[in-house]
Amino acid sequence: MMIRAALVAAAAFAPMLLEASRSRRNEAILRARGAVEPPGDVYAWMQVAYPGCFVAIVVEAALRQQPAGAWAIAGVVIFLLAKALKYWAIAALGDRWTFHVLVLRDEPLVTTGPYRWLRHPNYVGVAGELIGAALMAGSPVTGVIAFVAFGGMMLARIRVEERALNM
Repeated sequence: MMIRAALVAAAAFAPMLLEASRSRRNEAILRARGAVEPPGDVYAWMQVAYPGCFVAIVVEAALRQQPAGAWAIAGVVIFLLAKALKYWAIAALGDRWTFHVLVLRDEPLVTTGPYRWLRHPNYVGVAGELIGAALMAGSPVTGVIAFVAFGGMMLARIRVEERALNM
């Protein structure tokens, strides 16, 4: 059972480190091109809460030590589909994807990839990551709390992005 918690932690944190590296690189590129960051972003909270959600999910999994079952398999599928959607969104944005909201003036909105059908596919992917991780881990309590709490932050972030894109 502890192995399951460790696997969920690895599935959550290894990609997170790679994403952080890509975000930093893209942020430098965007700032050099004159991108601006709008006021009122909740990123400071998100950078703590996002990994914190996965830590809580893993801790609950370690404490519960429930055997894996159909819910865990569903969690793996949801997590992988969520990651695929998120990485499709990242690929569509290219060097415009970062953890920060950075807007290049006079650049058209990206309408390719998943942005053809969804306004904020990255956040749909993140929500799926949380749900998938909680199901994989067998962590229903922290899964719900993480989804609701981080979901609220994502909604606040979307409002910041929408304001910035309409400036």
